[in-house]
Amino acid sequence: QVQLVESGGGVVQSGGSLTLSCVTSGFTEWDYYGMGWFRQAPGKEREGVSAISGADDTTHYAEAVKGRFTIRRGDAKNMVYLQMNNLKPEDTAVYYCAATRRYSPLTMRHGINAPAGYDSWGQGTQVTVSS
Repeated sequence: QVQLVESGGGVVQSGGSLTLSCVTSGFTEWDYYGMGWFRQAPGKEREGVSAISGADDTTHYAEAVKGRFTIRRGDAKNMVYLQMNNLKPEDTAVYYCAATRRYSPLTMRHGINAPAGYDSWGQGTQVTVSS
C-alpha cells in the first residue's frame, strides 16, 4: 500500500524558512515516480508549487516560488523535500506531497502538470507565514 506522509510545516515570520519532508512507502521503482508539491489556501483551488521528474530529476517551479523554493529527492530512498526560503504571507496554505506514475518521466520533464494526474497524496501539512 502506497503512503505519503508530510511533515515540517509550522508558523514562521515573513522572510523565514521552512523545509517540508515527504516520507513515502510502498513504492516500487521509486526513482521512476514523478513527485510534486502542491498547496491549497482557504477558498482557493489546489495549485502546483514544484515537481521533480522520475528517472532524471528534472525540476519545475511555479512562477510565484521560483528562486525561493527548492525540491529535491533525499539521499535516503523514498524521501522528497521542499526547501522554502524567504517565505511570504501569500505562501500560507496546506502543502501536499504527491506521486505519479500516470505522468511519464518525459511528461514530468515539461512541467508540474495537473493534480488530477497524480496517483497518491499525503494528508498535508499547514504552513502559515505571518507578516
